[in-house]
Amino acid sequence: MTYWPAVGVVVPTRDRPELLHRALAAIRTQDYPGPLHTAVVFDGTLPDLSHQDNGRDRPVRVLGNWRTPGLAGARNSGVLGLNTELVAFCDDDDTWHPEKLTRQVRRLLAEPEAEMVTCAIEVSYGNRLSLRLAGTASVDHRRLLRRRMAMLHSSTFLLRRVALTRGIGLVAEDAPGSQNEDYDLLLRAARRRPVAHVDSPLVRVQWGAGSHFANRYDTKIASLEWLLERHPELRAHRAGAARVYGQLACWHAARGAGRPAVSWAGRALRARWREPRAVIALAAAAHVIRVETVLDALHRRGHGI
Repeated sequence: MTYWPAVGVVVPTRDRPELLHRALAAIRTQDYPGPLHTAVVFDGTLPDLSHQDNGRDRPVRVLGNWRTPGLAGARNSGVLGLNTELVAFCDDDDTWHPEKLTRQVRRLLAEPEAEMVTCAIEVSYGNRLSLRLAGTASVDHRRLLRRRMAMLHSSTFLLRRVALTRGIGLVAEDAPGSQNEDYDLLLRAARRRPVAHVDSPLVRVQWGAGSHFANRYDTKIASLEWLLERHPELRAHRAGAARVYGQLACWHAARGAGRPAVSWAGRALRARWREPRAVIALAAAAHVIRVETVLDALHRRGHGI
């Protein structure tokens, strides 16, 4: 392979300098033979210009989020601040394996019709490391409706920039709390073309208390309701609807709102009588268990609600 297109990496960050340093180090040590540019976008804090590197070899630009405050606006600020053929996302608390970009770019260029490629992940939670594989080399829209496929994490996203800016559309900045914006982007991309996938764990994703979104149940609820409005096809897919309804039930139960928790759990069970999230929510609403306890046990296995 003689042609390696320029890749731009968008790294949104906020008040996590040590994690950011680790993420940038992993990007710098990629074995990718083509041009590699990085945009570090500071959201809600003053940009730290010490990360700026204007050298021709793998330059790093430091930007402020000049769009909607939050993760989605920060990502879009980075995308629009780059002018590379391909664009990748990496959260500041995640790290890439050295061969990540090379393998993804090779996969993307092998399929000229593909607009987006992802990869599998390994989840780091406490002292546990769990692999999350997709078991496929391609993900279509129907599969994404049925399953969220958490291994298709935003830090695995690599897209053709022209497809992102002129076809799929930028990251949705109206997503409440910039949550579920990654799933929304996947659904919009897969509606146009199947998403190519490298089923190897090339990204280490950090889960834990460091997340800016941990335990914001009102925001989780609002973002799921927003998702259902943007993608009404989710309601028409029994498994997909049951999953989202079950999540809504769990987050209502976690915030102590028993009546809506039971209501959403009922809707989930009517859509799919075996939906486990509905059972969790009903048990939590009855004060038999705590959603946080179940979530911790799931996280230790690399899964979520």
